[in-house]
Amino acid sequence: MTTEYPDEPAGEFPAPPRTVTDREDREIDLRAADEGDREQLVEMYLDFDPADRAQGIPPIKEHAIERWLDTILDEECVNVVALNDGVAAGHATLVPDNEGDYELAIFVLQAFQGSGIGTVLLETLLGQGQTEGIEHVWLTVERWNDPAIALYRKMGFETQNAESFEIEMAIRLL
Repeated sequence: MTTEYPDEPAGEFPAPPRTVTDREDREIDLRAADEGDREQLVEMYLDFDPADRAQGIPPIKEHAIERWLDTILDEECVNVVALNDGVAAGHATLVPDNEGDYELAIFVLQAFQGSGIGTVLLETLLGQGQTEGIEHVWLTVERWNDPAIALYRKMGFETQNAESFEIEMAIRLL
C-alpha cells in the first residue's frame, strides 16, 4: 500500500514541553515521552476501557502492554505524554513504517476524554514530529469514530482511502 500525501505542509504545530489547562480546569503537562514514563503509561493502559480499544491496541494484559511499550518507546519512535498531577492522561506516538513514513496512534484515558486533551496531545505530537524532521504521517481510524475523524481533519489530515471499515488519513508536516 502506497500512501498519497497532501502537496502542501499542514502548518506549524507547537512542540513540547508545554502546559495547558483543559476544559475541566486541570493543568496538563505535555512532554516528549521516553522509557522513564513506562510506569505511568502501563498504569494508564491498565485503566483503559476495553471498549475504547481499536485495532487491537492498546493491549489489555500487563505483559502485553509491556511488550507493546518495548516497541513504541524505541528511540526510532516519537512519543508525547500528557500528565495531570504526574498521572498519564494521554499518550500519542509516531511509529516508523517500512516506507520511511510514520503511523500515528493516540490514546486519551476515559476520564480525560472530551476535555480538549486529545487536541493538544495531537498538536504537540505533530510539533515534536516536525522538530525531528518527520515529513509524512498517516493513520487509520474506524469510519464510525466521528469525533476522531473531525479532530484529524481539523489538524490538516486528508482522507486517502475510505474503501473499508477503516479510513486512512495522511498529513504532510514539512
